Amino acid sequence: MIQFRHIGCRHVHLDATDSTNDRAAAFAIDPGHAGTVVTAERQTIGRGQHGRVWESPPSVSVLMSALVFPPPALRRPAILTAFAAVAVSETVRQVTAQRSTIKWPNDVLIARKKVAGILIEYGVAPRTTDGERVPATPHAVIGIGLNVNQTPEDFVRLGLPDATSLSVAEGRPLSVPDVTRLLIEILDAEYGHLLGGELEGLESRWQECVGLLGKPVVAELAEANDVRGRLTELAFRGVSVAQADGTSRRFSPEEVRHLRSAEGDRL
Repeated sequence: MIQFRHIGCRHVHLDATDSTNDRAAAFAIDPGHAGTVVTAERQTIGRGQHGRVWESPPSVSVLMSALVFPPPALRRPAILTAFAAVAVSETVRQVTAQRSTIKWPNDVLIARKKVAGILIEYGVAPRTTDGERVPATPHAVIGIGLNVNQTPEDFVRLGLPDATSLSVAEGRPLSVPDVTRLLIEILDAEYGHLLGGELEGLESRWQECVGLLGKPVVAELAEANDVRGRLTELAFRGVSVAQADGTSRRFSPEEVRHLRSAEGDRL
């Protein structure tokens, strides 16, 4: 049996919960809880990007949150979101033998349909030792929702025509516990690489999964301004777009709210 070193060394499984992210964050009062994973059969008020709320039916999805205390160099939404998305993409590949793509910034797609969503939340939990407050260590909670056994009819009933599941891609029902364990194994191994300073490999696979480098794109910035042009750089250090007038705009990945293909649009 694999011994988890960084993520999954403690695993708390719940029949139902409001939010696995909240339950994982509750362990942040003690850095000794680093690597704790919380999973649930059912989640009632899970959170999505930009404050959206969603509920998951029981026993058909991986509903997971992992608590980490990343060093300052890794304490960035772009890096941790890319890390989680690439790990999910690798899980999809191993389970279904299909290639998935990352829809900026935090969705994973199979054949242009969403199979997983990711939400990274940060915090600094107050700590006391022997009744005295001590400096707190910043933490991050990596939340992942991965569709496993939903059917096309389930998505029609839920009004989610642009969603899919691993079982749809694979053509047969799958074991949610087995998929969960595989995802934790991949997260654990990949996080170990990050802690060892291996950012280049993650960045390369992230670029490949996003699949937009060198192509015409529309970058929507946090202030809702659109920048159109050819994507000339996609890296953790910056995102660059060459515009039609010959100028180039460069942003940090965290400034880019959405990044989509503009093929078929007029630049």
